Amino acid sequence: MTLKLGRREFDDDAMLMMAIVNRTPDSFFDKGATWAEDKALARVAQVVADGAEIVDIGGIKAAPGVEIDAAEEKTRVVDFVAQVRAEHPDLVISVDTWRAEVGRAVCEAGADVLNDAWGGADPELVDAAAEAGAAVICTHTGGATPRTRPFRVEYDDVVASAIADTMAYADRAVAAGVDPRSVVIDPAHDFGKNTFHSLEVTRRIGEMVDTGRPVLVSLSNKDFVGESLDLPVGERLVGTLAATALCAAAGARIYRVHQVVETRQTVDMVNTVLGRRRPARAIRGLQ
Repeated sequence: MTLKLGRREFDDDAMLMMAIVNRTPDSFFDKGATWAEDKALARVAQVVADGAEIVDIGGIKAAPGVEIDAAEEKTRVVDFVAQVRAEHPDLVISVDTWRAEVGRAVCEAGADVLNDAWGGADPELVDAAAEAGAAVICTHTGGATPRTRPFRVEYDDVVASAIADTMAYADRAVAAGVDPRSVVIDPAHDFGKNTFHSLEVTRRIGEMVDTGRPVLVSLSNKDFVGESLDLPVGERLVGTLAATALCAAAGARIYRVHQVVETRQTVDMVNTVLGRRRPARAIRGLQ
């Protein structure tokens, strides 16, 4: 299925880099490195230069912390989205929010995608996407409350749950008027899951791909990688790329990442080995 993300369309074999840009002072990975607007704009320029097709702008960290209401979230992201749109007219802009109120405001400012990391906690978010002609990312959280950590969560089959919930969310989005080409599903590693759940989702990601919906994976520096290898946040790149390679082999379409260049090289190498992509050059033994 051709993927339509706002003003851009992508072929059904395209694998896309979605670069994370945090407008928060307390993000788990960069510790607020892009909290200042000039730093955030520089980050956008850098990831675009690195080849990211999408930026994902977030105004609230996922973990528990200081309460951020909708007004404050909009203060952090709406004007910034407008500025990014002005500077990068062809870039796909995604905003990581679960609130319909914020979704409407950022779409008016130029956003193309609403990335709902909390699995439909606000049922009106799909209406906001439909009204704006925006795409929506439908995630699986097992019904978790936004900004809560999982505690002793159990599933009979975590992958079956992820497929059922994200496909139901996708159907609701289409029923609300979102273009079927603009609906993406995401198993949401670590959200409403322990490490064993996230590992199983990674191992069986092909089952989500087989639904026919484009699949996004957000693996970058997640806790399931850190716990698997007993590594802190700043040392999880190799583990992230190993999980990325498995997802690329299975056919995941969008990679939400901190490190664009390394992830792109990993995905391209997997696709080249599998014969989906030609080598950039192949002169060895020929001249």
